[in-house]
Amino acid sequence: MKASLIVNKSKKHALETAQRVVSVLTEAGAEVLTCADCPVVGTTVADTADEIIRDCDITVTVGGDGTIIHHAKLAALYGKPLLGINLGRIGFVANIEPDELDELGKLITGEYRIQSRMLLDITVTKNGGEQRYTAVNEAVLHRDTLANMVDYTVEADGERIISYRADGMLFATPTGSTAYSFSAGGPVIEPDMSCILLNPICPHALSTRPVVFGGNTVLYARSYPSAEFNCYLTVDGQNHIPLSSDDIITVRKSPMKLSLIILKEKNFYTLLSEKLKEI
Repeated sequence: MKASLIVNKSKKHALETAQRVVSVLTEAGAEVLTCADCPVVGTTVADTADEIIRDCDITVTVGGDGTIIHHAKLAALYGKPLLGINLGRIGFVANIEPDELDELGKLITGEYRIQSRMLLDITVTKNGGEQRYTAVNEAVLHRDTLANMVDYTVEADGERIISYRADGMLFATPTGSTAYSFSAGGPVIEPDMSCILLNPICPHALSTRPVVFGGNTVLYARSYPSAEFNCYLTVDGQNHIPLSSDDIITVRKSPMKLSLIILKEKNFYTLLSEKLKEI
């Protein structure tokens, strides 16, 4: 078995934890691949994360949920299951903690299950062309100033179904329901469900509430910035695309899925309760 190891070196004890991961996996007979900028002894080195994820059987990340989200798109693109080891503050997506590394031997014996997570396909139609992105957590439409609200509309099946003024709005996956959407007052959704969560951010209306759409729904959104400020689309906190009132954002379920490795079974709601106490 080949395992790619992605390490967020900015996390405290990251390299120490990564070296322990390598020791457990190599002693169990696995080959571990790392990037050239990650000095972990006993690994096969390649130049980029793209290379090692493409050439591996499984991917292991050492860091927080952000590390997982950042590399999950490559894992989904190449169809590789991913295991997260949590060194972050919360770690909703990670499955094991640094004191549970003995569980890694199960990767070699196959004593784990795969949990499939839905992703979002985001298309921006702009100036006659298209830009496409994949969201693990969410896609957010927002303005660039603090004191201005924006008009937003959303269509489904050719009809306008939502129109409001707000600071912004976000489209989240079930995985993303415990991220930004949760902070914005959205519902918690079980992670293996198939649905799209639309959550307005500080809407200026009494009746505006989050809406959960079926996984096969295709949504079309537009923002209407004024001359005094700009609007942007931000995908998983990484991609920032400027928007005009002529741009159309299409949100649908991605044909790709993120496969998360579950070594330790943990009740989602118990985990949710435990993690929220750590904030």
